[in-house]
Amino acid sequence: MFRILVDSGANLPAESAEQYGIEVLSFVNYVEGKNVTCYVPGLTPEEERARGKEFYDSMRNGLTVKTGLISIGEFAEAFRKVAAAGEDVLCLTISSGISGTFNSCRIARDMVAEEFPERRIRVIDTKNASLATGILAIYAAELREQGKDIDEVTDTIEKRVPMMNGIFTVADLKYLCRTGRISKTSALIGNTLSIRPILRGDKDGHIVQYRKCHGRRSALNALISLVCDNVVNPEEQILGIAHADAYEESLYIMERIIERIKVRGFINTTYDTCTGSHVGPDTIALFFVGRDRELTGALSGVGRSILNRTGEKLDRILSPEHVTMQKNIQ
Repeated sequence: MFRILVDSGANLPAESAEQYGIEVLSFVNYVEGKNVTCYVPGLTPEEERARGKEFYDSMRNGLTVKTGLISIGEFAEAFRKVAAAGEDVLCLTISSGISGTFNSCRIARDMVAEEFPERRIRVIDTKNASLATGILAIYAAELREQGKDIDEVTDTIEKRVPMMNGIFTVADLKYLCRTGRISKTSALIGNTLSIRPILRGDKDGHIVQYRKCHGRRSALNALISLVCDNVVNPEEQILGIAHADAYEESLYIMERIIERIKVRGFINTTYDTCTGSHVGPDTIALFFVGRDRELTGALSGVGRSILNRTGEKLDRILSPEHVTMQKNIQ
């Protein structure tokens, strides 16, 4: 057996982390000068939603949030503790294309590997974020439960990384502006014209624009279609939905997807407050395995004409009872 670790950017609900035996190392936000731990173990889904609502309401009211990395020392301490107990470690991290976390994890691995040469410490850059990382960690836990060793599990999960898609839309472009992904002018024009971009993680782990839609409902429907048109073997998959205090809209998305395709299950959770602070309140993201990360699907004529008028360009910016189903929503 071996331990599975993730950073809190994996966005796993506390119940799922406990159920699958996945350990979470938490990011820390700096909120109005105070340290706030992003991941709190033991919370119920209702408690997580209430905590998320409080945080995203504060953002709506102008809360200042800064985020920090998990340090090399924190990763090393976690790895050392497991290795000293005579166990191996598999750690999955948020994309190196959007965070320095993987690099810190890799350096820590090398340090601890020298101290415990008999132990295997494997790390995976998921080249994605939120539940795209969390669901891969769940699949790793299921393979572990089947008796697979750490090397076989690592190799299997690494092959799934290029197929794990993360797509999302934001409600207010000012948060992308604050993180430098679009200009102030682009954010102002986009908000004025109700432009709602669809963004995704590309094969290199960067956040890029995929499309633009006119209006919120159009963007939500585009997300639904992208999932249904690109998912492979959905009946075998856990689909993920992360929302930044947009719970009712997340239920709408789940219902529409279930009407179109048969899925194994859903995890529906509040957006992790570290990554969520970069995209803002009311962001909704979906996660699923496709053939690759090159999505297909046509943009409506209305959406395309609006896109052309604005000319805006964003920079880079497996057991069913353990999975939330339509009637048992987290």
